[in-house]
Amino acid sequence: MKPINVVLLGIGTVGGGTFRVLRRNQEEIRRRAGRAIEITVVADKAVDKAREIVQGAAEVVDDAFAAVRRPDIDIVVELIGGYTVAKQLVLEAIEHGKHVVTANKALLATHGNEIFAAASRKGVMVAFEAAVAGGIPIIKAVREGLTANRIEWIAGIINGTSNFILSEMREKGLAFNDVLKEAQRLGYAEADPTFDIEGIDAAHKLTILSAIAFGIPMQFEKAYTEGIARLTKEDIRYAEELGYRIKLLGITKRNGNGIELRVHPTLIPKRRLIANVEGVMNAVLVKGDAVGATMYYGAGAGAEPTASAVVADLVDVTRLHTADKAHRVPHLAFQPESLSDIAIVPMEDVRTAYYLRLRALDRPGVLADITRILADQEISIDAMMQKEPEEGEEQADIIMLTHLTVERNINAAIARIESLEAVPGKVTRIRLEELGKN
Repeated sequence: MKPINVVLLGIGTVGGGTFRVLRRNQEEIRRRAGRAIEITVVADKAVDKAREIVQGAAEVVDDAFAAVRRPDIDIVVELIGGYTVAKQLVLEAIEHGKHVVTANKALLATHGNEIFAAASRKGVMVAFEAAVAGGIPIIKAVREGLTANRIEWIAGIINGTSNFILSEMREKGLAFNDVLKEAQRLGYAEADPTFDIEGIDAAHKLTILSAIAFGIPMQFEKAYTEGIARLTKEDIRYAEELGYRIKLLGITKRNGNGIELRVHPTLIPKRRLIANVEGVMNAVLVKGDAVGATMYYGAGAGAEPTASAVVADLVDVTRLHTADKAHRVPHLAFQPESLSDIAIVPMEDVRTAYYLRLRALDRPGVLADITRILADQEISIDAMMQKEPEEGEEQADIIMLTHLTVERNINAAIARIESLEAVPGKVTRIRLEELGKN
């Protein structure tokens, strides 16, 4: 049977890994796919470097647009990243009847609706397993493995850089900026780490997971995003004393008003498996009504872990290459005409528990004033501890965990607490999720 011909757009870290994995395991892959899959063309501006990598095993060109238009190409693998040229290339490939495999979470989170609509019109597939959590097959698990379930919620550590930073802060008692510099030195963080530490990368991935879990369009612009740059080693230590760990979580769940879509630092009980995921590793918890909670763990980035997902998509597309489009798995798990317009819940309407830390003057009546404000906002306290002020100081740290409450209530309470004369600084607020059966 004629091989499937692939053009690889970009042969950087992930592209190089994809090329190596596909060649190394070509016989195994052929047996699984039912026919050979061959990268016959590589498009990259760095032509000489690309030729070094492919060693004559593929044609190397510098014009990606010409490459995706070639009639002998069946599948286009987009690994160049970004929003602009990548979008143009993907749409051009679709327009020319090519199937697309991409690892570009930013592209899909922001332009996925347009891309999937174009693919549906042309009858081609867009596969994107590598766009979320690297080598963990989470897209396939949610879209196909859990298809019998009504998904209730997903919570994931889906950014390895932020998880590495939080792990090092906890284990070594270091400040955020010190660990960030170390992460950059080790190559875990970019020179400009904004997307990772501000939660934007995780929000891109969560947007995709939410869409396939709940059958809704991509709505990245409605995701609530809060990063880890303001976390202190004191908060990490206090959380540990209270039996919790702090992780940057992407959380999407159903509630009575719609779908929650939020990324933020979160306290998780230490006894939960996901609380013990350390370093650059990723983990995703998925709760279905029939199966209960399931967890998926593994490398969320890196050349060959991500290549594993890219090649798996190539195999899937190859298997379905000649199938009637009506019999293919829909891009977002649900049939396109059955996508829901259910609303994304504003953050102020989200209901969760909270960790609050503040510094207050150590004098009578202050704690009573604070607890009265919380009571006025219908916020009950689950646990509290007060640290003794250091010698010569008049201020003490007060740490409280609340029961479930609505975000707007906690916002109002924090504003009132910060207006107290006895509370000279800002209140630190971190959300808390039990991630249990409910």
